Amino acid sequence: MSPQANELKTLARNYCELVDRLHETDSDWLQHLATLLPRLHAAVASLNLPDPKEGYYQEVDLDARFELFTQLRNHLGDRDSYWMEFDVAGDEQSMSGSLADDLTDIYCELKKGLMRVDGEPERAIEDWYKGYHLHWGQHLVDAERHLYELRARKQLLI
Repeated sequence: MSPQANELKTLARNYCELVDRLHETDSDWLQHLATLLPRLHAAVASLNLPDPKEGYYQEVDLDARFELFTQLRNHLGDRDSYWMEFDVAGDEQSMSGSLADDLTDIYCELKKGLMRVDGEPERAIEDWYKGYHLHWGQHLVDAERHLYELRARKQLLI
C-alpha cells in the first residue's frame, strides 16, 4: 500500500473513531472534527488515481444510517443546519444543509472501506476514491465549509 493510501486509511480510522465516540466527547469535539476533515480531504486527493469513469454503488444500511444521523443531529443542535447556495427563504426552517447528514454519509463510506481495507486494500482504496468523486466528496466540502463558518463565529465548542 502506498504512503498516501496508508495515510488515508489512518485518517479514515481516526474519523470513524471520533464519530463512534460521539457520546464520550468533550466540548471540543467539533474542533477535532474541523481539524481532521481537511487532512482527510488532502489524503484522498493525494492518491492521484484516474477519475472514475464507471458508476459506483454503495450498499447502505438505512436503519443504521438514520440512527447515526439522528444522534449527530441531536448532538449538534442548532449547529447542524446551514444555508446551501440555492436556499432563498429567510427563515431557518428553509436551511437545507445538514452537518449531521454530511458527517453520516462520510462515515458510512469510510466505515465500509475500513471493513474491507485489511483483506482487500486496493479495492477499499479504489472504493473510497470512487465514492469521494461521485458522492461523499461533496459532503466533505460542505462539512468543511460549515465548520469554517462555525469557527469564524466562535461556535465550535459544544
